[in-house]
Order: sequence, then structure tokens, then C-alpha cells
Amino acid sequence: MKKLSMLFLALGLVWAVNAQAPYRHSIGVTLGNMEAFSYKTFFTDHLAFSVDAGYKWTLSPANYVQKGTGYVWHDNLSWVTTIEANPNLMYEAPTSAGGLHWFVGGGLSAGYGWTNFRYGDIYDYYTRTFFGKVGVNAIGGIEYKFKFPLTLQADIRPGFGMLFNRDYHVHYFDWGVMVGARYAF
Repeated sequence: MKKLSMLFLALGLVWAVNAQAPYRHSIGVTLGNMEAFSYKTFFTDHLAFSVDAGYKWTLSPANYVQKGTGYVWHDNLSWVTTIEANPNLMYEAPTSAGGLHWFVGGGLSAGYGWTNFRYGDIYDYYTRTFFGKVGVNAIGGIEYKFKFPLTLQADIRPGFGMLFNRDYHVHYFDWGVMVGARYAF
């Protein structure tokens, strides 16, 4: 029994040493289809919170748009542009390779957006429409923490977004592919 308890104690110590968060806080930028300021902090050794705030563009079909009591189908691709904040809660764990970590989680997005819609069958014309924006997303990726205070991150964020105003609402696939660099402290 004594040997078994010593084995569990040794395994617990090894797990505790390896389970340390790579840093406490970091601040920097993300680039990709969202250009934003980025902040990340760890609550525990594995639970992290990050928030990105900036400018995002997404190429997405407008799908169904509600106008009054009816729906209008838009079969073209539209650029959806938003100024938004994207907070995410994630689980992060180290890999066997040095400072490399993987993470997975989810989050929300909120902001202000605009897009161009095409109207008409014979005479096509475009109109710019402004919206509020809300959405949910998953997040997954990798992060590398150097021996000096720098982290590099690459992630993908598939999700669901909704643009809305008084006359319309648009549901669309809201995605993100981003890389980031942050100063860790």
C-alpha cells in the first residue's frame, strides 16, 4: 500500500510540474480575416480566456433575408464586414514538444456590421445595409511560447453569425482563420 501511495504521489507531482500555464497574461495582435488587438489570460493551469477586438471581414452567402413578412433569397456571395469583439473561453494543454500547446473552446461575438445586397431580377442593383451583429463560435488551434516573452498562435474559428436591424436579419456561416503574436508577462 505504501508503494502504491508513493507511486500516486510521484505521478501527481509529475502532472503538477507539467500542468503549469505557459504564462499568466499576454497582449498583442491577431491577423487573418480579423485584424484585432488581442488579450489572453489564464484562470488556472489549463483554463484560459482571450478577447480579440477589431475589424473582421467574411465572405458568406446572404441566404434568407426577412423583409417585412416574407423572405427573399439571395444567391450571391456577400462580403460581411464587422467591427466586433470576440471573447473566448478555452482549455489549453501542453504537447510533448517544448513550448507548443494546443487549445479548444468556444466564444461569442458582438459588434456592428455592414454588407452589400443584390436586388432585382432584370435590373440588378446593390445596396449597403448596416446591422448589429451577434454570433457564437468554436475555437481550436496551437500556440507556441518561446523562452523569451513572446507567443505565436494559429487558430480556426467556425461559427454562426446573425446580422440584424429593424427591417432585415441575415444568418450566415461566420468563420475565422487567424494568426497572432502576443507579448507574454
